[in-house]
Amino acid sequence: MTPEPSVPRLQRPGTTLRILLPHLWPRAMPGLRLRVLAAILFLVLAKLANVGVPVIYKQAVDHMNAPAVAVVPIALLVAYGLARILAGTFAELRDIVFARVGQRAIRSLALTTFRHLHGLSLKFHLDRQTGGLNRAIERGTKGIEFLLSFMLFNVLPTILEIFLVCGVLWRFYDARFALITGGTIGLYVLFTFGVTEWRIKYRRAMNETDSEAAGKATDSLLNFETVKYFGNEEHEARRFDHALARYEQAAIMSKVTLSVLNIGQNFTIAAGLVAVMGLAGQGVVAGTLTLGDFVLVNSFLIQLYLPLNFLGMVYREIKQSLVDMETMFALLDEERDIKDAPDAKPLVVRGGAVEFDGVAFAYRPDRPLLEDVHFTVPAGGSLAIVGASGGGKSTIGRLLFRFYDVTAGAIRIDGQDLRAVTQESLRSAIGIVPQDTVLFNDTIYYNIAYGRPGAGTAEVEAAAKLAQVHDFVVRLPEGYQTRVGERGLKLSGGEKQRVAIARTILKSPAILLFDEATSALDTHTEREIQTALKAVSRDRTTLMIAHRLSTVVEADAIIVLDQGRIVERGTHAELLAKDGAYAAMWRRQQQEALAAEESLAKIMAAD
Repeated sequence: MTPEPSVPRLQRPGTTLRILLPHLWPRAMPGLRLRVLAAILFLVLAKLANVGVPVIYKQAVDHMNAPAVAVVPIALLVAYGLARILAGTFAELRDIVFARVGQRAIRSLALTTFRHLHGLSLKFHLDRQTGGLNRAIERGTKGIEFLLSFMLFNVLPTILEIFLVCGVLWRFYDARFALITGGTIGLYVLFTFGVTEWRIKYRRAMNETDSEAAGKATDSLLNFETVKYFGNEEHEARRFDHALARYEQAAIMSKVTLSVLNIGQNFTIAAGLVAVMGLAGQGVVAGTLTLGDFVLVNSFLIQLYLPLNFLGMVYREIKQSLVDMETMFALLDEERDIKDAPDAKPLVVRGGAVEFDGVAFAYRPDRPLLEDVHFTVPAGGSLAIVGASGGGKSTIGRLLFRFYDVTAGAIRIDGQDLRAVTQESLRSAIGIVPQDTVLFNDTIYYNIAYGRPGAGTAEVEAAAKLAQVHDFVVRLPEGYQTRVGERGLKLSGGEKQRVAIARTILKSPAILLFDEATSALDTHTEREIQTALKAVSRDRTTLMIAHRLSTVVEADAIIVLDQGRIVERGTHAELLAKDGAYAAMWRRQQQEALAAEESLAKIMAAD
C-alpha cells in the first residue's frame, strides 16, 4: 500500500480556508476581486427575492379569500412571478460572475501542487507510487471544486435564508414559530454532524483502498512485460482483487451509514414541520391568523426545508471533500529536502571543471554509500567511474545533479559549491544519458525537443542526425510524429538511447554524464551508440559511469570504486600495469566476452 504522509485525521475548516483564501481573493487580480464582491451581492439579492415570494403569495391568498373579492389580483400574481424570476436570475448571475474565480482558484492550487511535487526530493518520489499520488491530486482537485461550488453557493445562502425566515417569523408572528424553526434546524445540524463524523472513517477507508488499488494497477501495467515474462497475470489479478475487496467492504459500510443518516434527517424535518403547521393551524382556527398567514408559514417552511434537506447532502459531501483534500494539502506541507540557499546565485560555467572534494554520503546514518571521494575532471576532460554494482557509482551522478546533498565534503563546478548556486542553473549545465532511458508517451519529436523546449524543427533534426537517429526516424510512416508509447516501449533499446542522446545534444550542456548508457545494449548497437556519444562529448567535460570497461578505455582518467571508496585511479594502460582491481575486472570481462563469442560461433555452426 502506498504510504501516506502524516496528516491530521481531518482538515480543520480554518486550515482549508487559510489555503483557499489567497486563491479566492488574489492580491494581483483586482478583476477577480470585483467578481467575488459581485457574486456576494447577487447572492444576497437572490435570497431577499426568495424570501419575498411567500410574502407576496400570502397577500394574493388573503385578497382572494376576502368576502367581497371581485377580480383576480393580477398585480400580486405578476409580482409573485417576477419575484421567482428574480430569485432564479440573481442566483444564475452569481454563478456566472463567480465561475472564473472558482476555476482560477482550482487551476492555481493544482499548479501550485504540481510545482511543489517537482520541487520535492528524489527520495520522496522513490517512496511513493505514481498511481496513488495521481489519484490523491485528482480527488483533491475535485474536492476543491465541490467545496467552492457548494460551500459558497449552497451552505452560506441557506444559512442567510434561515436567518431571514426566522427574523420574519419572530417579527410578524409568534416567537414560537421562530424558536421551533430554529430548534428543528439546530437538531438537524447536530444530528448530521454527529453521524457524518461517524461515517468519515469509512470514506477514508474507501480513499485509502482506492489509492492502493490504483497504485497496484498502475505499477502492474507499467511493468507489463515483466508480468508476462514470469507468467504472473493471476498473481497480479489476486493482488488487485484483494485491494478491490477491501474497497468493496468500505463502500458497503459507507452506504449503510448514509441510509441511517437520511432516515434521521427525514424524521427531524417531518417533526419540525408538523409542530409549526399545527401551531399555525391553531392560529387560523382562533382567528389570530388568516388563511394567507397559514399559507405563508407553510411556504416558508417548505421553501426552507427543501434546501435544508439538500444541505444535509452538501454537508456530507463537504466533509468527504475535506477528507479527499487531506492528502493534497499534506503534499503542500511536505518539506523540500533540497532547497536553494537564500543567497544562491546562478552557476557561472567557464569551462565545466568538476571537483569532488572529500565527498561522503549516506541515505541513512548506518549505511554509508560514499566515503572520502576525491577527484577532479578538468574542463573538457573525461573521467570514467567503474566498479561493482552497489559501489556508489550512480550515487555520484545523483549528487552531481544535487538530487541529494553530500553528508560531508563538497562538490564544485568551476570552483562554485553546488549548494551555493541555484538548482535550475546547475541542472541546465549538465546533460545525462541514463542506462534506463524513459521517454514520454508522446512523439519522437516531442521527446527530442524536451531537451530544449521551444527549439526549432531544424535544431531538433540536427540533434537527431548527430545522434544517428534521423535516418531511422524518417523511414517511419509518421516520421518525427511517431508516438513512442508508454515509457518508450514501442522503440528498441538502441533507438531509445539514440533519442536520449539527441535530447541531450539539443540541451547543449557544458557537462555530460553517461550513466551506464550502453550496458543494456548488444555489442553491435553499443558500438554505434559509442560513436554517437563520442561526437556528443567532444570539447565537453564528461563523466562516464560504466560497468563494461571496453567503453571507457579512451577516458582521460579512470577511478575504481569499491564499497564507496576509490581504490584505484589512472588511465586504462596505467591501471592494467598496476595489475590490481581494475586489471582483474578487465580480464574477467574479456574472458566473458570470449566465452560469449565462442558460444555464438557454436550456435551458428550448428545451424
